[in-house]
Amino acid sequence: MTLQEYQAQVDRWVKQYGVRYFSELTNLAILVEEVGEVARLMARLYGEQSFKGAPRDSGDLADELADVMFVLVCIANQTGVDLPAALQRNLDKKTQRDHRRHWDNPKLTE
Repeated sequence: MTLQEYQAQVDRWVKQYGVRYFSELTNLAILVEEVGEVARLMARLYGEQSFKGAPRDSGDLADELADVMFVLVCIANQTGVDLPAALQRNLDKKTQRDHRRHWDNPKLTE
């Protein structure tokens, strides 16, 4: 599925099952919450923190990342952002700005 198709699918889902989009600020708060869940899981899977109960696996990480993507797409939809176009513009900007930056960083070539 393309990102454009996913944006349309999320829009249909929200209208069918969610009644309407939450407000932009509510969705921002939900996005921050979901990113926090990714951070908590990453700290336990790849960092030094341990799980309190039964360990989770990378499938849980995939689900948490999908939650982040879902809310991000909701925000894009309700604010009129065409994500594929925005992502291409952003990658073009990064390519222009950083085409040598990381190659010239001695911290990355050690």
